[in-house]
Amino acid sequence: MRILVVGFTGYLGAHVAERLRALPGARVLGGGRSPGAEVPVDLAADSVDGLAQALASVAPDAVVNCAGATGGDAVALAELNARGPAVLCAALRRAAPTARLVHLGSAAEYGPGEAHVRVTESAPARPLTVYGATKLAGTVTVTASGLSAVVLRVGNPVGPGAPATGLPGRVTALLQKAGTDPDAVLRLGDLSAYRDFVDVRDVAGAVERAVTAPGPVPGVLNVGGGDAVPVRDLVRTLAETAGFRGRIEERGAGSVRSGQVSWQCSDISAARAALGWEPSYTLGESLSALWSAGVPAPSLRAESDVPS
Repeated sequence: MRILVVGFTGYLGAHVAERLRALPGARVLGGGRSPGAEVPVDLAADSVDGLAQALASVAPDAVVNCAGATGGDAVALAELNARGPAVLCAALRRAAPTARLVHLGSAAEYGPGEAHVRVTESAPARPLTVYGATKLAGTVTVTASGLSAVVLRVGNPVGPGAPATGLPGRVTALLQKAGTDPDAVLRLGDLSAYRDFVDVRDVAGAVERAVTAPGPVPGVLNVGGGDAVPVRDLVRTLAETAGFRGRIEERGAGSVRSGQVSWQCSDISAARAALGWEPSYTLGESLSALWSAGVPAPSLRAESDVPS
C-alpha cells in the first residue's frame, strides 16, 4: 500500500507518518516543501496540472493531508487551509480517483460550543475566526469532492513534540527556561477556557484507522479526547510535572483566535462506531510525554495563546 503524507514534517504529520510506516506492507512517502520530501508538494502554490503529475508518478492508494496553517494573515491561512484542499482534490480526481483521502480538519470549524454539551458532526459550523472559516472551507471542499474521503476534525492536539505556537508547547518551553527557580513567574493570558485535548499519537491512530478502513466512511468524524478540560488545569499539571517552584500569573485575554470560545468539547462516538477508534492516552500521560520530549528553545515565541 502506497500512502502519501502531505505535510509530513509538521507536528501532526510527523506522528502520522511514523504510525503509518509501522503498517505491514505500507510504503509511506513524504510530500511537502522541505528538501527531504520524496514528492514535492506546495498546496499554497501548485497548479492542479502540476500536482496531478506528481500524484500520478507515485500512484498512491491513500493520501493524508496534514498540511495547514494555524497562524498568519488571512491570505496565508486561505492559501493552505482553503485553496490547498481544493487543489489536492482536483488533482486526485485526475491522477488517483480511487485513492482514499484523509484530511485533517479542526474543531475550530464549529465555533463556540454550549457549556457541558459535546458537539456532534451534525452540529452547525459557526467559526468565529479566519482560521476556523478557512478550515471549514477545506472541509466543505473535501466532503463535496466525490472522492473516497474523510475529514478528521481534530481537537487540541497535545503530546511529545508539541510546538511552542500552541499553549502546551509554549508553557513547556517557558518551564524549561524557568527551571526550579522559586522566583520565576509564568505570565500567561486568560486560562479560564475549557478545551478538548487529544494526544497527537491518538490522532495518528485515528488516521491509520481512516486510511485502512474498508468501504465508505462518514465524511466528517470528530477526533478528540471527548472531555472538556479547564486550560488552567493543563497548565498547573504541566508545572507540577516540571517541578516548577515559581508562580503563574494570568494577565489579559487569551488568543484572538480562541478568546470568544470559552467551551469546546467533541462527541467522538461516531469515530468509535465507524473506525473502532478511541483515545488511548490520558491527558496526564500526554503531558508527561510532552515534558520528557521538550520543546526546542529556538521555537519559543512571545505568545500567550489558549489553543483554539
